[in-house]
Amino acid sequence: MDRSAAPGHVVTSRLTRRQRRRVSQGIQYAIFVAAIAAIGFLADWDRLQNQFAQKDLAKELFPDIITTALRNTVVYTLSGFAFGLVLGLIVALMRLSSVAPYRWVATVYIEFFRGLPALLIFIFVGVAVPLAFPGTQIPGGTYGKVALGLGLVAAAYMAETIRAGIQAVPKGQMEAARSLGFSHPRAMVSVIIPQAFRIVIPPLTNELVLLFKDSSLVLFLGVTLQERELTKFGRDLASQTANSTPILVAGLCYLLVTVPLSFVVRRLEARAEKAK
Repeated sequence: MDRSAAPGHVVTSRLTRRQRRRVSQGIQYAIFVAAIAAIGFLADWDRLQNQFAQKDLAKELFPDIITTALRNTVVYTLSGFAFGLVLGLIVALMRLSSVAPYRWVATVYIEFFRGLPALLIFIFVGVAVPLAFPGTQIPGGTYGKVALGLGLVAAAYMAETIRAGIQAVPKGQMEAARSLGFSHPRAMVSVIIPQAFRIVIPPLTNELVLLFKDSSLVLFLGVTLQERELTKFGRDLASQTANSTPILVAGLCYLLVTVPLSFVVRRLEARAEKAK
């Protein structure tokens, strides 16, 4: 006699953990495919192509979008990153200083510039600085203003990153350097800081990607035609042509730089994980 058929006996069928995981993944894939299909069927692709993908208009953007807009974007980013890196290192060392006023100043700087939107910093650099110091010109004109604006924001984040990197270096490294006759400043410069930078290269590279995108705020400083970066270049041409193709091409130029940099960040993070 089949015991499973006996009165009062309940037959239950339970899925294993692996089977439940497969069912869950199947449902998620189905939802994803359904969403993509819905977008494909519901979107007006002809209208989108007409507004964002005019080939003839896209061709007219070259080579200026590369030789002027992309070049300026890269210059703005690198100058802001260089200034921010130097200032961030100084602030990080102040943050770790045994002198209390240095720590207070560094803490206030970090909290202040991390708490404000980058847009307000650019407005401050472009408007408040000339008003506060009449007749004073920031060296480098627009390029100097951008380096200052991006650098002030980046330094606040880099300072905390560098500080964490310095604290991640084993204390025995400083003790070994001091036992060899190094002074504390020399040990920091020759031993600790180089090791800290090897640790923080991935997050600093990620900060470079963020700065590259934040360079679009340059348009609030008022730039000439030859000083335009990608976003300003795309917006101006879109307004002139009443078409959004220039904005799409400008976005692709951003991806041309940010995607490889993001790949580098992932590789560096993977290498750092393997080194642990």
